[in-house]
Amino acid sequence: MKPTRKHTPQKSRTKKRIAILTAGGDSPGLNAAIRAIGKTAISKGWTVIGFRDGFLGMLEDRWLELKKDDLAGILTIGGTVLGTSRLKPHRMETPKGNVDVRDKLVATYKRHKLDALVCIGGGGTHKNALKLAEKGLRIVTLPKTIDNDVAHTDSTIGFATALEIATEAIDRLHSTAHSHHRIILAEIMGHRAGWLALGAGLAGGADVILIPEIPYDVNLIASAIKRRVARGTKFSIIAVAEGARSIEDTRAYEAAHHAGKSARNDAQKRVARTVLAKLDAEHEDNIFRLSRQLHTLTGLDARVSILGYVQRGGTPSYRDRLIATRLGTACVEMIEAGKSGIMVGNDGDRITTVPISKVAGNLKAVPRDHPLIRSARHLGTNLGD
Repeated sequence: MKPTRKHTPQKSRTKKRIAILTAGGDSPGLNAAIRAIGKTAISKGWTVIGFRDGFLGMLEDRWLELKKDDLAGILTIGGTVLGTSRLKPHRMETPKGNVDVRDKLVATYKRHKLDALVCIGGGGTHKNALKLAEKGLRIVTLPKTIDNDVAHTDSTIGFATALEIATEAIDRLHSTAHSHHRIILAEIMGHRAGWLALGAGLAGGADVILIPEIPYDVNLIASAIKRRVARGTKFSIIAVAEGARSIEDTRAYEAAHHAGKSARNDAQKRVARTVLAKLDAEHEDNIFRLSRQLHTLTGLDARVSILGYVQRGGTPSYRDRLIATRLGTACVEMIEAGKSGIMVGNDGDRITTVPISKVAGNLKAVPRDHPLIRSARHLGTNLGD
């Protein structure tokens, strides 16, 4: 009788090799997400590599293997230990024009024998991830941006920390505004969505909040400030999202945008792009123009404080560490289950997944009937309309 041979399962079949990259602007909590993905995957016996500097590092095949020691101590560190960039793989800018380099990224993916690529980023990253998924790559994304404008998720990695920083800045501006009887305009990040300015403005007790979703009338703002002065309050704090526009500027911008979309030839498209570029350039001075207008209309000294990149830096809050950890660990679970082409997000305390195709190109703007908008109006906060 022949001895039976004991079958030993090949563990290599269940082991996976995954890569992580961070793209777009840095946000607090990115390292917490990298740590969560890495530690969870390593605990399963998987190999984890990280591409340096986002899609650019993947294009140039600059990578490192992430081991437990590499992930130790990064939970509380701001920014991203992997680095980041804003390369668009489907139209990389070169001296000779835009070039599609997706095939080179596909080659890098295959060279490393990856089972999945995790892309952590905002709106642009999700567009890029979709373009690579269309080339056959297995991709899972996590939402990251201090603007909180990624569609189909309640919260994005980085938003909570930025909100705390912006709120503290408004708190501090109150004392100098009160002491000098000034209008102080605090510019808060948010090109296309006003979540950060709205949240910080409400939490910090701003008297006026201006966001991209609600075009403002400078005369209505001035009237609100003059009513405060008449009641004996000779200072005002205005929280301004960097993308906020006046009614007139909004009409001009929308007209130029519509002209570009309806252009029938290259010449018309070039004209529309030129007009949009001019409007964007003029918008850079928007908050200073607004301060001058308010000084003229109210007679009060008006000063500008631009918070800038300080909103994106520093130690992530406990909220961002928690959401990054939850999304990161869930991400590995999804990959283990064989899922790809999805973003891992959240709906309150519930982890959700949604096709990247539904996220890319969609902006989560502030609805005009949002509870925070209603709260602002009940409080008498002027929204510029």
